[in-house]
Amino acid sequence: MANLGVPVRLLHEALGHTITVEGKNGVVYRGKLFEAEDSMSISLTNCTVTHRDGRVTQLDQVYIRGAAIRFYVVPDMLSQAPMFKRGIASGGMKGRGIGTARGRATIMRAQSRRGRGGAGRPPIRR
Repeated sequence: MANLGVPVRLLHEALGHTITVEGKNGVVYRGKLFEAEDSMSISLTNCTVTHRDGRVTQLDQVYIRGAAIRFYVVPDMLSQAPMFKRGIASGGMKGRGIGTARGRATIMRAQSRRGRGGAGRPPIRR
């Protein structure tokens, strides 16, 4: 699970919590997340299904394919999950390296040190 993206890892963190899912067909599912796959397919238990026309249905268990899902709504408490803490253990930024938070001034300074001028265009040669 180390090479998975943040959305997939967040979905795995939500296991056991009540989530809301809207399908691409407009149907809204709300239930307890029982299983989540890396393809973002999920299984919900004790699910309330609200159809586009307003009908509400109760289901004991439902499986929803990841490709058929428009969006997920997970509990706010997951914003405190350890995967969002920046530090050495979680693989966060350890310092400012090349390519991180480089603004225009930093780029110009680097170019002037290499003899490329700092104005963003090559020097005029006559």
